[in-house]
Amino acid sequence: MKSSSSLLSRFQTAALIAATIVLGFLLYVYLAYAVNLMQFPFDYDQGEGFELVDTILFSQGRQPYLDANVYPFYASNYPPLYHVVAAPFVWFFGAQYWYGRLLGFLSSLVAATAIAWAVQRNTGHRWIALLSGLAFLASNTVYHIGPLFRQHMFMVMFETLAIVVLAGVNEVASQPRRRRLLLLGILLLLAAGYTKQLAAFTAVGAFAFLLIRQPRRAFFWGIGFAIAAGGIFLALNLITNGEWWNHVIRANINQYNLDQTIGLYRLWWSLHGALIIPAALLVLYELYFDRLSIYSIWFVFAVGVGAASGQWGAGDSYFSTAVAAMCILSGIFAGRTLRGGWRFPTNYLTRLTRPLSGLRHATAAGVATLVPLLYLAYGVATFHMPTEGFLFDDLARIFNIRPNTNFAFYDSAGRIAGGYADIGHLTTQADIDAGWQITHIVREAQGSAMTEDAGFSIRAGRDVVGNPTQLLNLASAGLFASRELIGMIERQEFGVIVFRGQLYPVDVLQAIAAHYAPETTIGMNGFTYIIMRPR
Repeated sequence: MKSSSSLLSRFQTAALIAATIVLGFLLYVYLAYAVNLMQFPFDYDQGEGFELVDTILFSQGRQPYLDANVYPFYASNYPPLYHVVAAPFVWFFGAQYWYGRLLGFLSSLVAATAIAWAVQRNTGHRWIALLSGLAFLASNTVYHIGPLFRQHMFMVMFETLAIVVLAGVNEVASQPRRRRLLLLGILLLLAAGYTKQLAAFTAVGAFAFLLIRQPRRAFFWGIGFAIAAGGIFLALNLITNGEWWNHVIRANINQYNLDQTIGLYRLWWSLHGALIIPAALLVLYELYFDRLSIYSIWFVFAVGVGAASGQWGAGDSYFSTAVAAMCILSGIFAGRTLRGGWRFPTNYLTRLTRPLSGLRHATAAGVATLVPLLYLAYGVATFHMPTEGFLFDDLARIFNIRPNTNFAFYDSAGRIAGGYADIGHLTTQADIDAGWQITHIVREAQGSAMTEDAGFSIRAGRDVVGNPTQLLNLASAGLFASRELIGMIERQEFGVIVFRGQLYPVDVLQAIAAHYAPETTIGMNGFTYIIMRPR
């Protein structure tokens, strides 16, 4: 018996070491990706340049919620906090991408640290806590969006911190300390919501937990939260003459594709299933044998957010909050299993399984053996890496890892779902050279210039004309009168138009096709940029 226990312990240790190596390597890949992107001076993901424009406007004491029907036809559809935090960097470093990408990358590290801390606090198992944090950073979804100049990971950081802060607030004996924690948690929820609208689901989940545990306290704090959130909302709407409502709410109600939603749920399961299973088991355990924790309620709401991923413009990033909740729950499940911390109070379910009580020890030993393998399986399922560059080309050759994307990059997710970001590869000097080539064309053009990537206009010192995806959103909602923009196109006031994805409203694209002709194409970062000149 002693020898069998020792063998089991050695097997668990070996499996934990193997999982740590795989997930640790994926952290190295993530770091290499982040450093590479911070050195790239142009849009990597479509929309980064417009995030930079928002940041520049705030640094100048202006706001980006503008009337998109008049020149320069620009408006933002995201809340302001991320851009406000990044704005001081503009004062010192000018218009650059690196600090927005650094902010996103650091946000993912903070979220991973909060996940690890929550698992450590609940289980006392440091190794599993480490693996839980690494698992978050290893997720293909988190890897893709973490180091981008986008606000999504900033939101996930605030969401995770808020949930971790509020997790044990009702058990705090000291009333002043409990109030401080409640206030901090609510401020973090507000910060998440005014980073990106999706955080509203986390706020609802958090208050559902507080309501279940302490209805009276949750009611009064909920009123305070609603007054604060509503007051900020009304103030922003007043300051922007109602454009805040148009751009952040009305323009974000987009066309819905059910097939894309189903595909992204399938993708989420295929990548993260090894940790989704223990997370779901812990939710069921709490439902039938314990009290529901804030982590379980958050997980349910976060998984529900995925239903919105079928909207036009949405994608796999909508599952990043669910990944954070999954990592905490699966970590608690794993840590509790390895420490033998399960308790099953007598109820109708335990009475039904009483004839199998003799198998409990063997079952517990089997589950404890399986748990470390789940992290190893997760690392294999989410595996991704460049196949060229320092260390990567040697590893790709040794392990026969070949690119399965349009780049020198292997992604275990493949391309099985619409809305999945086809990014993650490293940029090259050729990409940078192509970016400066396009910038030179924009700078030398007669008249104005219109580019689907804002970075070219920013680098060329030109006005950023139009935010194509937001103009399309507005047009779909009946909020964009394109007459003035089409008039400029018909008068050929733009000396050059640079297409990347032709994302403008249909009537704008038709006007461009009638009055402009392709001159040349330039490849950058896997995309073909079409240089359009007046006919």
